[in-house]
Amino acid sequence: MVALGLQATHLIAPQKLPIRKQRTFSNIIIRCSIAEPSGEPASLGQKTKYNDGLFAKAFMGLFARKMEKFAASPKAGTEPKKGVFDYDYESFVQVSKRVMQGRSRLQQQQVVRQVLLSMLPPGAPAQFRKLFPPTKWAAEFNAALTVPFFYWLVGPSEVVEVEINGVKQKSAVHIKKCRYLENSGCVGMCVNMCKIPTQDFFTNEFGLPLTMIPNFEDMSCEMVYGQVPPSFEEDEASKQPCFAEICSMANPKSSVCHKLQA
Repeated sequence: MVALGLQATHLIAPQKLPIRKQRTFSNIIIRCSIAEPSGEPASLGQKTKYNDGLFAKAFMGLFARKMEKFAASPKAGTEPKKGVFDYDYESFVQVSKRVMQGRSRLQQQQVVRQVLLSMLPPGAPAQFRKLFPPTKWAAEFNAALTVPFFYWLVGPSEVVEVEINGVKQKSAVHIKKCRYLENSGCVGMCVNMCKIPTQDFFTNEFGLPLTMIPNFEDMSCEMVYGQVPPSFEEDEASKQPCFAEICSMANPKSSVCHKLQA
């Protein structure tokens, strides 16, 4: 799911722009901001308020419409057909929930992969591999792109330094409080519709390893470019219980989220 935010930019070879143009472009891309008085994500248990601009709404609508093709039909009369700009973040998340219905964990991940591929022109993954081979530079460049281009999807983030195979590099992105997890309140959606398929897409389709490490205690997340992800069975996220008090699909009797077991 996170890969949704960057595909257009990954197909363009990096080039130096005049400082003025860089700032203007950045301002356009980050036309989505937090509406909280503090300027920071809301505390745990409360939903952060955002001011979504045209760019953000366009991405929400485009991807929601792509996912609608795989989503379970809403109840009759409750969901009129929407145009691209008729979606807000809440309705975008609701489409994701309907995609999960009636599908196993692997089937959910496969749907996300198909949606991501449908957004790309033919040959795009091969072109990405040529432009961004798995090097320190490529990992750091993609981390830098993530901050502005993922804002609409995950909220504010920042590039941080990590050590991979003994080498220190600024190829990790710290997401302060993931907007997708915050709004869905669902561990299964986080893992099956975002973490695993995004890791798999970057690692196997684009050839650039990516590991995502969600923190279910504060809803933050680390995206580490250049780090090979663990298998599902070895991943700590696979053992996470439901958010029993906030998830509408939760099974409080299970020690592990049931959406991770299917």
